[in-house]
Amino acid sequence: MFRIGEFSKLVQVSIRMLRYYDEVGLLTPAEVDKWTGHRLYSVKQIPRLNKILYLRDSGLNVSEIALALTMDEQSLLVQLDKKRIEIENAIQAERKKLRKIELAKSEIQGNKGELHYNISVKSIPSYQVLSLRKIVPNYYSEGDLWKELSTFTEAQKIEITGNTFSIYHDIEFRETDVDIELCAPVKKMGMAKEPFCFHMTEPVPYMAYAMVYGDFANIKGAYLAFAQWLQKNSEYKMSNPMRQIVHRGPWNENNSEKYLIELQIPLEHA
Repeated sequence: MFRIGEFSKLVQVSIRMLRYYDEVGLLTPAEVDKWTGHRLYSVKQIPRLNKILYLRDSGLNVSEIALALTMDEQSLLVQLDKKRIEIENAIQAERKKLRKIELAKSEIQGNKGELHYNISVKSIPSYQVLSLRKIVPNYYSEGDLWKELSTFTEAQKIEITGNTFSIYHDIEFRETDVDIELCAPVKKMGMAKEPFCFHMTEPVPYMAYAMVYGDFANIKGAYLAFAQWLQKNSEYKMSNPMRQIVHRGPWNENNSEKYLIELQIPLEHA
């Protein structure tokens, strides 16, 4: 048996942390000397302590560690996978914040560096499509919808005959509960189970569009260009629903600087 100071040196963990693990019930001393009150630790406790340490270093909090210590190996692996996904999502969120900081700095410093967006108008015909429409948590959830649609088309051996596109049915920008419809042009109609369906999209006689090159963050600048264009071309007013085509994106281009997105806004004569 080792006194807490001796055990601290052997396991390379501070006395303060050993006392803390005792207080929260993660690692209680093997014995407490009834005469001196000294905490005494055993070699047999080292594996448990090592487990606590790697769980802590994996980002688990005290309550999560306490639960993990009661799990079998398979359940613990599942728990660690969940924590990995949680950390990856947090890293992505922080990276988005960093990009926004750089954009904010650029605007504050007056560094225009603005991309030029050419706004044009064209007619969009009606398309025969396989459609998937859902209310999703936010715009970033659109990727999950595309995976769902892709899985369905592959399983049903449905041939897509043109550029797939997204339709945004909300009449305003929404941070949550976004109404998105994915459309995949097809040769022929078929029978589809909900939430999938076949239908004809509405033709759009006047569709303003712009090609956006580079990272998805550039989309904001394109919408500002639309605003300026609509201000100058007052014979038009914007309508709904807006559309988007990702000609080159994460699934077919590794370099985000080479992405190519087409934004579309339907128009009406004012």
